[in-house]
Amino acid sequence: MIPRTALPVLRSLAADYPVVTVTGPRQSGKTTLCRAAFEGKPYVNLEQPDVRAFAQDDPRGFLRAYADGAILDEIQRAPELPSYLQAIVDEQPEPGRYILTGSEQFEVLNRVSQSLAGRTGVLRLLPFSVEEMTGRFPIRPVERLILSGFYPRIHDRDLDPTRALGDYFATYVQRDLRALVNIGDLSAFEKFVRLAAGRCGQILNLSAVGAEAGVSHTTARKWLSLLEASYIAFQLPPYFWNTSKRLVKSPKLYFYDVGLAAYLLGIQNESHVRSHPLRGALFETLVVGEALKWFWHRARRAGLHFYRDSEGNEVDLLLELGDGVYPIEIKAGETVNPDFFKGLRAFARLYDPPPPNGGALIYAGDAAQARHGTAVLPIDGLPALLHTLAG
Repeated sequence: MIPRTALPVLRSLAADYPVVTVTGPRQSGKTTLCRAAFEGKPYVNLEQPDVRAFAQDDPRGFLRAYADGAILDEIQRAPELPSYLQAIVDEQPEPGRYILTGSEQFEVLNRVSQSLAGRTGVLRLLPFSVEEMTGRFPIRPVERLILSGFYPRIHDRDLDPTRALGDYFATYVQRDLRALVNIGDLSAFEKFVRLAAGRCGQILNLSAVGAEAGVSHTTARKWLSLLEASYIAFQLPPYFWNTSKRLVKSPKLYFYDVGLAAYLLGIQNESHVRSHPLRGALFETLVVGEALKWFWHRARRAGLHFYRDSEGNEVDLLLELGDGVYPIEIKAGETVNPDFFKGLRAFARLYDPPPPNGGALIYAGDAAQARHGTAVLPIDGLPALLHTLAG
């Protein structure tokens, strides 16, 4: 198993809570991580029909069979189990007794928060990070990362990313979505998802996306919620403070895995990435996703935002820290251009007091530099920066 940064965090949570819940996209490595962290625990896969039927029809008898604890995989398939677990762990609250995994974000977390509040630690696991891949899989050029994305199977088994991501998306539509809700017109939904991928890194105008897909705003809102619930897409909120500037109040849209976004845009090789008009937006998706992984894999809140005002001043990523915010600009160029710093300079003038720790530029090159008091870093320099700022 490729060492995951979340492994010691998972064990630490298990030392503090009787139940630990691990959520994340399908094929992000949840099962592999949990089985590696708790080798002696029985493993129970609730995807198996007979196992699921036992858990649903006789939850008390099912849990009695695993009275000493177990890894219960895909807990959303037996959504009543957390309610029965509550009484069991209240009676015997030894740490690390049950490990739950689930790939439906809102369903799993809602059930857990209702039934196991105060009794469970929560860890969100996304696919591989650049930090985890460095020294084990190629991370240069960045076009390779954008094309392949980060799902572990693609790298572990050296799969063709276009085929693997196509299979992933087809499975997601055919199985996971139908488990969540009856979509109805699958072709319209698939068109909506591809249009959403084309809006990566952009201010979200859901009405426009829905109209282009041929569905109502209400349907578009419901479908976006499905993408969020199943760890396909997320919204990055804008940052506000008391300022005379008029600030953009709509969120930006991103996909959790840049490779899946690239696949949905029809990109099939690295040369397509280089010439694609959305190369910059895809690189931005990559960097924002890496920042999210850094915090989530450490079971920490990710206070991530962006800044944009009505005059066009923008910073792609803002980190909320204890002593203020830290601005990070993201540029897909491999050569540092003075214009890259325009947004950071404008933000420093507007934000009062100025950001206490300076700012950074993440670019597609491979050399760390310092320009105008700004740290200029390649993508694999981001983890160390975040560790310095928030570690």
